Amino acid sequence: MGAGGGAGEEERGRVMRPVVCVPCRLFFKPKKLGVTIGEGMPDGIGGWQAYKLWQGDLWACAGCGAEIIRGFGQRAIAEHFQAGYAQAVQACRPLFRVDDC
Repeated sequence: MGAGGGAGEEERGRVMRPVVCVPCRLFFKPKKLGVTIGEGMPDGIGGWQAYKLWQGDLWACAGCGAEIIRGFGQRAIAEHFQAGYAQAVQACRPLFRVDDC
């Protein structure tokens, strides 16, 4: 599966369970392996700031086009305090950032 964590569950000997689109009653299928997303953290003044980069696999429903990302590794591929974090963001080009805790 995806590099840097996309196959996390399978690499540890567990099979990834299917995910079903409830409205369409179809299984999600892999669309793109090894996609990167950012994770934000509260900045203490009401906003959000960069925190971590995660890599997983993008899955889609063939019926309605809904997308999910699953298969994340156990650890982030980069964290804000690490040297080279800004370069990792530029190199990985996250699809988006999740600002939620």
